[in-house]
Amino acid sequence: MVFNFRILKRYSAHFLFVFFTLSALTSYGQDSFLKSDTAVAEAAPALPPDSLGRRTPRGTVEGFISAVAEENYEKAAMYLRTDKVLKRNRNKVKLAQALEHVMNDGTIFPYTLMSNDEKGKQDDNLGPNLERIGTASVNNESFDLLLESTTAKDGGTIWLFSSETIQRLPTQVEAAPMAPLIDRLMPEVLNSTKWGGVPISHWFGLILLIVVAYVMAWVLTKAFLLLIPFLWKKSRNDPYAGILRAFSLPIQIYLTVVFFVICSKEAGISIIVRQRFSNLTVVVGLVALLLLLWQLLDTSTRYVEKRMGKKRNQAAVSAVLFLRRAAKIALVFVGIIMVLGTFGFDVTTGIAALGIGGIALALGAQKTVENFVGSVTLIADQPVRVGDFCKVGDIVGTVEQIGMRSTQIRTNDRTVVTIPNGEFSSLKIENFFHRDRFWFHPVFRIRFDATPDQLRYLLVEMRAVLYAHPKVDPSSARVRFIEIGTDAFKLEVFSYILAADFDRFLEIQEDIYLRMMDVVAASGTGFALSSQTVYLAREKQPSEEKTAEVHETVKKWVEDGDLQIPAFDPERIKDLQNKIVYPPEGSSVYKNEQKGI
Repeated sequence: MVFNFRILKRYSAHFLFVFFTLSALTSYGQDSFLKSDTAVAEAAPALPPDSLGRRTPRGTVEGFISAVAEENYEKAAMYLRTDKVLKRNRNKVKLAQALEHVMNDGTIFPYTLMSNDEKGKQDDNLGPNLERIGTASVNNESFDLLLESTTAKDGGTIWLFSSETIQRLPTQVEAAPMAPLIDRLMPEVLNSTKWGGVPISHWFGLILLIVVAYVMAWVLTKAFLLLIPFLWKKSRNDPYAGILRAFSLPIQIYLTVVFFVICSKEAGISIIVRQRFSNLTVVVGLVALLLLLWQLLDTSTRYVEKRMGKKRNQAAVSAVLFLRRAAKIALVFVGIIMVLGTFGFDVTTGIAALGIGGIALALGAQKTVENFVGSVTLIADQPVRVGDFCKVGDIVGTVEQIGMRSTQIRTNDRTVVTIPNGEFSSLKIENFFHRDRFWFHPVFRIRFDATPDQLRYLLVEMRAVLYAHPKVDPSSARVRFIEIGTDAFKLEVFSYILAADFDRFLEIQEDIYLRMMDVVAASGTGFALSSQTVYLAREKQPSEEKTAEVHETVKKWVEDGDLQIPAFDPERIKDLQNKIVYPPEGSSVYKNEQKGI
């Protein structure tokens, strides 16, 4: 099949119309505000309205088509700028008839996409005096239908079909070699009877074309949806399947509009009838776009809701439900405003009222909005989750629920504290749940009568306990003589215990404490008593035999060059690692582990 560029050229105006339909949603709001700003900034003396409604481009086109529908071609000729073509002795009425004939075969933008401002559109790159309202073709040569602003006798601006457009009109309107398709298909009685200046057959044909366009769009959409899974395997699963379903109905509606516009022109439907329905096509295009946004919003939020439900993140589910409702309400309001604007209602006041109402509502519900924003922050950052043991401000406990307004924490006293999310998100949060290890850092106070060798013995043997214990991180283990206090020598122990939870940490800490107490007892000294305590009992003197043994042990370490101070030899650390049996022998846990229980 050879590609026909004439067909592409012929239908380019239809696709341009489709593009303008999609652009209406964004351009309308901008034009409305620009118009209001311009009216305030440049207040001009009020002029009486033009009797033919030619003050704006939209009014000129509407007036011309209304005059043609009344078959009042003398009135229709008053919408043409003929001062440059009358030199050719061309009749104004014939020019109006020629323009109608050209517009029937061409494409005119919907009324709502035409400027209703006296100055026209300022951003169309056509200059301040020209306005494009559609396209047409003569002798297979396509050209733009342009309006031109001129100065009326009263000094005001009126818009007329430009002299450039008039000069492109055929010199005479010849009868078509073949009647339009709609006239050939309909009975003669419908063709001969007119309603609104147009044969009734055109009105019936338009309704029939709507049905045909919808069926064509339905068939094409269903065929496409059936074909996609065979070409793209992922489209069978969520979320891709849901996205395809979301696009199904909006695309079907939009294709109906496209097919309707193309088929109505090809069937020869009069421009009078087509323009009567032009605003409706824009409305349907807007509805299709809003419906697509609605269904994509619904599909995406339900997918997120399902995933959050599997993770049991109820706070996220609540936030998604709230945001979905809010977004849908916003879409409904935007849709109503755009549809009303399409039919010519002034919605600027309504938009301003909604803005003022929104500000008043936000001020009245300031705390509620603050708590909602706090909820979104908690869900997004996730500093805590349900079940986490944490400290929030001065409150320590387990998070039980994260709601849309507040978070509930059950304290160690088994009470429930409710904190508004706005306040919760601004507090200092310490989460203990994500702790990968526990800090073991006691300070042992040794008796003042302990000798330096006894302290050396304690430094070595206490550190040996840490290195040998399988639940202590050896890279962090250290024992240091940090202070000679007023009533004791102070030895600081620093290490990290490898435990999964706090109960396990307490269990391991208990074991290390007991082993270090054994080391202190074996050294021949003891723990210092507080100097403020009056101790009346007879103090037991340190064992002279153990003191002598410790002296001999340290002396031997020094003689052999094996004193592990100020740091342990790496080989010695390797020899000590995991030498301690844990759980300790004799315990029930050790017994069960040996049995494999």
